[in-house]
Amino acid sequence: MTALMPAPEIAPRPLPSRIPKGLAGSNGSPAAPARPLPGFHGAVSDFKRRLIEATLTQAGGNRTRAARALGLQRTYLLRLIRDFEIRVPPAPLPGRRAEAGGSAAAGAAPAQTR
Repeated sequence: MTALMPAPEIAPRPLPSRIPKGLAGSNGSPAAPARPLPGFHGAVSDFKRRLIEATLTQAGGNRTRAARALGLQRTYLLRLIRDFEIRVPPAPLPGRRAEAGGSAAAGAAPAQTR
């Protein structure tokens, strides 16, 4: 009869850190402020930051429209904004759109046509 061999012991794996490499300080907490990462990952992070900033500016600070334009969930965009410490431009005040439009807002009479 063949004897069964004992199962090999499986060593527990350490849990992955939630803080990306290069962003953690020597004590395991995030460095403040985060230094840009060197190399490929730094370039990708820098590109993401600039893309999000440009999209937010183009959307007038509207995070929902920016998330749609980027093809992201709004909550994920908010997390990226927080992680990259991006300053969101203030949204324009409602009712200001007509003033920036042109001559009608400046008090000029509309042109008459016959």
